[in-house]
Amino acid sequence: MAASDLIVAFTGASGSPYGLRLVEVLLRAGRTVHLTISPAAVEVLETESGRTIALAPDAFAPAALLGPRGDGLDLSRLRYHHFRDFRAGIASGSFLTGGMVICPCSLGTLAAVAHGVSENLIHRAADVHLKERRKLVLVPRETPLGLIALRNMVTVTEAGAVVLPAMPAFYTRPERIEDMVDFVVGRVCDQLGVAHGLVRRWGEKGDD
Repeated sequence: MAASDLIVAFTGASGSPYGLRLVEVLLRAGRTVHLTISPAAVEVLETESGRTIALAPDAFAPAALLGPRGDGLDLSRLRYHHFRDFRAGIASGSFLTGGMVICPCSLGTLAAVAHGVSENLIHRAADVHLKERRKLVLVPRETPLGLIALRNMVTVTEAGAVVLPAMPAFYTRPERIEDMVDFVVGRVCDQLGVAHGLVRRWGEKGDD
């Protein structure tokens, strides 16, 4: 446990490539990542990324989650916590972290965080980050947005969270889907204070 440790949660919204890339980038940056995954996220991971993930602690395999992108990474820095394990350190404010990201963040998870409904470890860890005034980043991926979701986004923002929708930019002139994923992941890393070279920043000279 260290104040530089980070928590990443996957929930059941579309956008699993963002979460997978985020975990990879954080591990490459030398951070310890505490990961928790909802059952709905497992279904999304299989549908969008072809990854079959077992949630049981004795069956979870980091290599199955990350695939070839895990090659060369120190996977001992990836600490997995079952979504029902309220005994996990990340359920307590005494467990020091440098922040938490829910990526992707379903609107159901957003609602639970907005209203303090700690039904699982993801909700509880997010609530801990709000009460301890630590960085909490929510990455929703939904369109269009209804009034309830918009109000929930206002609520979590007022409570101290950062709502960072998965909205890739085009001024970077992306050529691949991976470029668009990296833009969003780069913005998340900026919020966490993690150095990266994923995107060309506005004002930087390119090779055009």
